[in-house]
Amino acid sequence: MSTLLEVSGVSVSFDGFRAINNLSFQIAEAELRAIIGPNGAGKTTFMDIVTGKTKPDEGRIIWGGRNRSLLAMSEARIAREGIGRKFQKPTVFEDQTVQENLLMALKNPRGPLAVLFYRPTGRDLERVRAQADQIGLAGHLDRKSGELSHGQKQWLEIGMLLAQDPRLLLVDEPAAGMTPQEREQTTDILVNASRTRAVVVVEHDMEFVRRLNCKVTVLHEGSVLAEGSLDHVTANQAVVDVYLGR
Repeated sequence: MSTLLEVSGVSVSFDGFRAINNLSFQIAEAELRAIIGPNGAGKTTFMDIVTGKTKPDEGRIIWGGRNRSLLAMSEARIAREGIGRKFQKPTVFEDQTVQENLLMALKNPRGPLAVLFYRPTGRDLERVRAQADQIGLAGHLDRKSGELSHGQKQWLEIGMLLAQDPRLLLVDEPAAGMTPQEREQTTDILVNASRTRAVVVVEHDMEFVRRLNCKVTVLHEGSVLAEGSLDHVTANQAVVDVYLGR
């Protein structure tokens, strides 16, 4: 499978602290990957670098298999290139319905006039219904988003990102604060999404990572410490020492 994102020799320091230290790894075109590691391992900084929020001191980030550097792109351009990021706390428009939130997120022309005079077409509404179905909110399209449970808001935000048809979706701790049933549904949403794009999940919860049943990258002090299945990395003594033994 071809490589979608290649991180090579990336380092970044903040006030003398090396948050990312010679980090190198690859993500394939359609792949589900979990990134784990203790606090301060560099997980959030990695996502900040890929989305253009933080510029590294050195290294390369190659995007899309055509040797284009992400480092030369602005945050807005990176988003347009198809990199979507979901933060830990859901950010949905609470006064708008689920359908209105998803319509706003659809990948359509984004110029000021296009936005001002936008009227959803039959195809737009069809796409929204299909998206709502994928995230388990088909029966909630007319509900105000503020009325949804914490887990449902998380699904809506993932649905809004998927509506933009990203090639890479970065998801930060999606299972936090969810009921067991919600976590199960979240697993299904992410696994299904990864069939047609790359999905990278940063997560603390080992049980949730096990459920994802995917390749795991362990970060420690800003570098890759181990990589492989969850069983493989958790059997690694170095991983046990820095992470699981705490």
